[in-house]
Amino acid sequence: MRDHSRIGAVVLAAGMSSRMGETKQLLRWDGRTLLDQVIENVRASGVSDIVLVLGHAAETIVKGIAARNLQVVINTGYREGMGSSLRTGVSALPPEVDAALICLADQPFVRPETLQLLMDRYRKSSAQIVIPMCKGFRGNPVLLDRSVFPEVMVLSGDIGCRAIFGSHLEGIVKVPVEDLGILLDLDSQEDFDRLKQFGRIAADENALIGAAGLEGREIPGSEGPSDRHQLVIVGREPIGIALAKMGKLLNFGVTVVDPLLRTSEAPEADRVLNSLDFSRLPAAFSRYVVVASRGKFDEEAVEQALHSNSTYVALVAGKRRTKEIHRSLEARGEPSENLLRVRAPAGLDIGAVTPEEIALSIMAEIVSLVRKKPANTSAAS
Repeated sequence: MRDHSRIGAVVLAAGMSSRMGETKQLLRWDGRTLLDQVIENVRASGVSDIVLVLGHAAETIVKGIAARNLQVVINTGYREGMGSSLRTGVSALPPEVDAALICLADQPFVRPETLQLLMDRYRKSSAQIVIPMCKGFRGNPVLLDRSVFPEVMVLSGDIGCRAIFGSHLEGIVKVPVEDLGILLDLDSQEDFDRLKQFGRIAADENALIGAAGLEGREIPGSEGPSDRHQLVIVGREPIGIALAKMGKLLNFGVTVVDPLLRTSEAPEADRVLNSLDFSRLPAAFSRYVVVASRGKFDEEAVEQALHSNSTYVALVAGKRRTKEIHRSLEARGEPSENLLRVRAPAGLDIGAVTPEEIALSIMAEIVSLVRKKPANTSAAS
């Protein structure tokens, strides 16, 4: 037990807000800046130390926020990506800090109670990494024990904490939370406009769901098995959207699984499932699952696909990430013969590069199975 552990927080706010088109840290949110709201939530959780990492427009941001009594550090290499900000923030924590919450500046809806829950689970376990889960999906922030700080200090490029997860599979604890805020970030003006009506974090989750446009997004399916082949796509990345279009064209029943996808964003889908729960999928004589979530919840999706009587399970990922998932699932008792069923990287080798080409290679592989023709399963990347 680590009842008296000292836990700090690193708030990452060094990005250039390129998709937002303006400095999103200073956008006004319920009478305060977005960054002030994030810091207030972190402070309300009771952490002992807060390190704020700035980079792009740092001087302007410091003048524009009300938050005080925290340590501000400047990441001069912010253009290198998130890895440099993580290094900057972790290195600035006092040596007495035993663990740190790694918080994102564009997540104003994470409740202080959720942060407290992560810290409580850390203190009552031997976890090296604590990760929140909502509706089956992995979210942020994560909590890191000091024992993994050295690995954070060598991260580079636009890569976050997930890069070290594969080295600590037995030290990861996943904590279910009833907090949609861990999945919501504000990347674009559209995100901000849609959610700004929600206001303060104290409001209930039903209001948040309504403001985010998350109500009524699951399209009911028939109770009995469909005579159509069912294509299940996990993730709303470009490859997944392209797959949905091709699946619809080829008369597959199409389901897209993503926590924040609206039906209007996937008109080709017969069903949009907002929870990572394959038991809620419609009954099917044949099911083809493609996990294309770019690392966000691929491990959990692969595990469920393997246990849902799927004809085909494919993972859009590189060799390193695929090995991490295999190790993680093996550690949880998944038989090696089951893992051999996962086609990764996914698709036929046609030299695909663009999302549409990769989607085409995957659909070609699926069609070859449907027609019972052998295929070269060397995958596109």
